[in-house]
Amino acid sequence: MAETKKGLIIAIDGPAGAGKSTVSRLLAQRLGYRYIDTGALYRAIGLLAWEQGVSPDDGERLAALCDAADITLSDTRVLLGDRDITEDIRRPEMSQMASQVSAQPQVRRALLGLQRRLGGTGAAILEGRDIGTIVFPDADLKIFLDASIEERGRRRYAELQQRGEAKVSLAQTLREMAERDRRDSERAHAPLRPAADAIRIDTTALTQADVVDSMAELVHAHASIERKKGKPSS
Repeated sequence: MAETKKGLIIAIDGPAGAGKSTVSRLLAQRLGYRYIDTGALYRAIGLLAWEQGVSPDDGERLAALCDAADITLSDTRVLLGDRDITEDIRRPEMSQMASQVSAQPQVRRALLGLQRRLGGTGAAILEGRDIGTIVFPDADLKIFLDASIEERGRRRYAELQQRGEAKVSLAQTLREMAERDRRDSERAHAPLRPAADAIRIDTTALTQADVVDSMAELVHAHASIERKKGKPSS
């Protein structure tokens, strides 16, 4: 018997550096919802492929890695079995690996069921690149976060500097971001694009608090509409 849906399913999509992870986590904390970073799943598979010498173009072997991987997500940590890979998957090369392996339809199919199981009971915020279009096309609320590539590059560069990645330049960060944008938006399977019914928020000139406040207002407005329709929202 399927579990009863306990709250809204909120899909938050957008390109790298738009601020999805931080504001999604903060919104989940505010609402008392579960935060699910679906990008961490692809990064974990990218890390496995990197360590085991599997080509990011080898869809069949990557799918086998997905089937065998024991990945656990929490609000702040990512575990592969008993190993904490939270920091490992945030290295710049893992961003590129994640983008490459996620372009393989075998990988996306292998991880689709897991993502739906993680968020299907509701009271969940799922953050990624195809949540509102593929993973949960019937999500209660869809938000697409974006920002100028210059701002996104600056944010990612500051993040890398904070983690001690001093060898990475701003120019290199911008080049890699532009390449990831191209790869994510042009891939044949589940390309990055806003869902037709997604609400778009440009975060270029907004603080994290501004973005969280805006998203929280959207959630409360949606919940109010559902209550008026007589549908439980939480």
